[in-house]
Amino acid sequence: MPRLHQAALAIVLGATGTNLPALEYGALQLHGFASQALVHTSDNQYFGDSTRTSFDFTELGVNASFRPDPRLLLSGQVLVRRAGEMYDGTPSIDYALADMTLSSSAERRLGVRAGRYKAPMGLYNETRDVPFTRPGIFLPQVVYYDKIRNLLLSLDGLALYGETYGDLGNLSLTLATGRALIDDNVEWTYLGSDYPGDLASDGLAWLASLWYSSQTERLKLGFSISSYGMSFDPAANSPLADGSIDFIYWIASAQYNARDWSISAEYSRVPLEWNAFGPAYPFTKETVEGYYLQGAYRLRPGLELMLRYEEGFANQTDKDGSRFSALTSGVTPSSDFYSKIWTAGLRWDILPNLMLRLEYQRHLGTFALSIRENQDPSALTKEWDAVAAALSVRF
Repeated sequence: MPRLHQAALAIVLGATGTNLPALEYGALQLHGFASQALVHTSDNQYFGDSTRTSFDFTELGVNASFRPDPRLLLSGQVLVRRAGEMYDGTPSIDYALADMTLSSSAERRLGVRAGRYKAPMGLYNETRDVPFTRPGIFLPQVVYYDKIRNLLLSLDGLALYGETYGDLGNLSLTLATGRALIDDNVEWTYLGSDYPGDLASDGLAWLASLWYSSQTERLKLGFSISSYGMSFDPAANSPLADGSIDFIYWIASAQYNARDWSISAEYSRVPLEWNAFGPAYPFTKETVEGYYLQGAYRLRPGLELMLRYEEGFANQTDKDGSRFSALTSGVTPSSDFYSKIWTAGLRWDILPNLMLRLEYQRHLGTFALSIRENQDPSALTKEWDAVAAALSVRF
């Protein structure tokens, strides 16, 4: 087993008899987490060589926050993430920002964030890294695409936010801009291969996020939207021209939380355009669509059941994938352009800082899969199953 996996397991298993507190040194706080997952699939590759059982889904994170002044918060997180062929475990800065409160009262707050900040998209994007704050081992892949995680996760730039608190509930609005993070996974996802040349951010991304919550946060409603542009600079031997990609990503969200159960639902659309890549690239325009309905029930303190159904389509007007498959002359099967997924999961908080999750998924279609991990479309299987287990610790 690779050393990264051994280290994660040692941290997790070493916590079984210890309730680790957060480390505090005056105005400085340190927190961390580690998680090791096992993934097995009947067919296709999902977070590693899963048909042979993969241990290639590992997460290690350490974050710190420092408040030198009541109005100023400095925070950051270093993350080590191994996720099959998509992420190789290289340490990265997940976020690093300064949060300044410009004005504050009992009724409202106005502030600004600068640096690398998490994009407030949907219910889970800002907390998707920490295993304890996700609804399962895997997020709904038709809305929160792990295959382009870094692109959607954060921006390097500036965010202005405002919050109001009243008898009818709370409102929050974030307006943000910054440069998106483009990695090889983005090129694999939107161009279908690692072509000679470089895909880079083209200008600034823009984001707006509006949320309502009741006073007790029993009800949460939100709408988030962001826009991105990318340009491709081909190498001399590239079959593609110097094209560009533009898309808008929006999510409508709703969640209701009762004492023992909760229901969450989100709907997402991504209008997407490829421009001037030349005759070697067949796609020009599509609107990606995804949605899910998820329920969680707490059997007793520390034990929770989860059930989710999700659907995603590469193009909302081609839900059986036949037209897109025809663009590839049938090389890519139509089932690669949609995913319909049932998920059942169990969460057991063994200790306040130690969690075990078990999960089963039934898949129809392969749209949720990473092309980087499944480079031969003819080897894809339309109907397949996945089982996973993850052990996580935090302090």
